Amino acid sequence: MATVSFKSATRVYPGSDTPAVDKLNLEIEDGEFMVLVGPSGCGKSTSLRMLAGLEEVNEGSIYIGDRDVTHRPPKERDIAMVFQNYALYPHMSVSDNMGFALKMQGVSKEDRAKRVMEAAKLLGLEEYLDRKPKALSGGQRQRVAMGRAIVRNPQVFLMDEPLSNLDAKLRVQTRTQIAELQQRLGVTTVYVTHDQVEAMTMGDRVAVLKDGLLQQVDTPLNLYDAPKNKFVAGFIGSPAMNLLEADITESGAKVGDYVIPIERNILSKAGSDKTLTIGVRPEAFKVADNGLPVKVAVVEELGADAYLYGTAEHNNEHQQIVARIDARMPVEKGSTIRLAAVPDKLHLFSTSTEERLTA
Repeated sequence: MATVSFKSATRVYPGSDTPAVDKLNLEIEDGEFMVLVGPSGCGKSTSLRMLAGLEEVNEGSIYIGDRDVTHRPPKERDIAMVFQNYALYPHMSVSDNMGFALKMQGVSKEDRAKRVMEAAKLLGLEEYLDRKPKALSGGQRQRVAMGRAIVRNPQVFLMDEPLSNLDAKLRVQTRTQIAELQQRLGVTTVYVTHDQVEAMTMGDRVAVLKDGLLQQVDTPLNLYDAPKNKFVAGFIGSPAMNLLEADITESGAKVGDYVIPIERNILSKAGSDKTLTIGVRPEAFKVADNGLPVKVAVVEELGADAYLYGTAEHNNEHQQIVARIDARMPVEKGSTIRLAAVPDKLHLFSTSTEERLTA
């Protein structure tokens, strides 16, 4: 097993002025499940490919353990990669697909068969070993791709959006299996996804990227409870955090005719800004007599919970609102209800820097 270190690692594609990954500094601990997450084009897959040796590192360095692998070819890095499209050989059986890399390494037939069978047992694939990939479902093919990585006993697993080709129910099931498997094997894993729910449920820690820059790296819960800036706040959490533009007043922040009380020492951190951004999670809104008037557009009833989607007016502009409410609460579409934010669950961000404001 091994640690992984990105030390100011930068990748600039030929013909581009802007780095795809810009001075990435990230320490991944031995045995850790690290998830890289962010929107399309943020540099997460490029970072993974740099670690795999499939992309050149223009500046900085990458270490696996205490070995500088920055300019080493992929085969010398002791990594195993699981791709989005599985990359299985269609003419080979499941057993041959899983053992192919070992065959190329000159591992004996007996040892190969033993290691393939161990991985197959771990993944519940014993009965499929003689089948070809075309006779398997998407979830089974994904497990074969995982098995091919496991048999190699690498120092690091790299996974590039491995669940994106599966249907919704299978994705939930498979992500649980992958997280459980990684914990059992204890292999350092770097996992790339654009799905923040996947990131939150699987990672020991999550690194959020935007435009090639690392925004924040922390445990899923810390990212949710204390996002470092407006981007992380809006990206992490489903449904997304409400980000409301508010005018700074003597006693707090005003949205429409609703004034949210905020301590003076926090408001002073806004500097010369006349406005700030208030972040309110859907569950931090409560129905109240004195609150923000919200015109109800849709109510999503999910059984135990319901999500209310509507709009609030501020300075003649509409702001979208999502609130979690009691599923049994009678709310008419088109009606207006008042929502108050729970004071100790507010997130405040500077308008000019978009950084978090704290006392």
